[in-house]
Amino acid sequence: MTCTIRIPTQLRPLTAGEGEVTVEAATVGEALHALETTYPGFGERLFDDAGGLRRFVNVFLADEDVRFLGGLEAPIESGQTLSIVPAVAGG
Repeated sequence: MTCTIRIPTQLRPLTAGEGEVTVEAATVGEALHALETTYPGFGERLFDDAGGLRRFVNVFLADEDVRFLGGLEAPIESGQTLSIVPAVAGG
């Protein structure tokens, strides 16, 4: 299934400036790993040492936090959009 991943501005240098990337995947985890395959080094920003999402990285599937949809195992339907939203410290 085709999925579009929205890339936040601060991570676009890792995707050669692309704001959206299209991948083939059946789950959120497959989509994010496909992003790493296409753009080596991207996974270091997303995954912790255990292979889960880093605490400061939020991923949304059609406006729903994937942590509440099954995490990396959450299924993706063709045409859906994933949005990567890193937590931002403010002050």
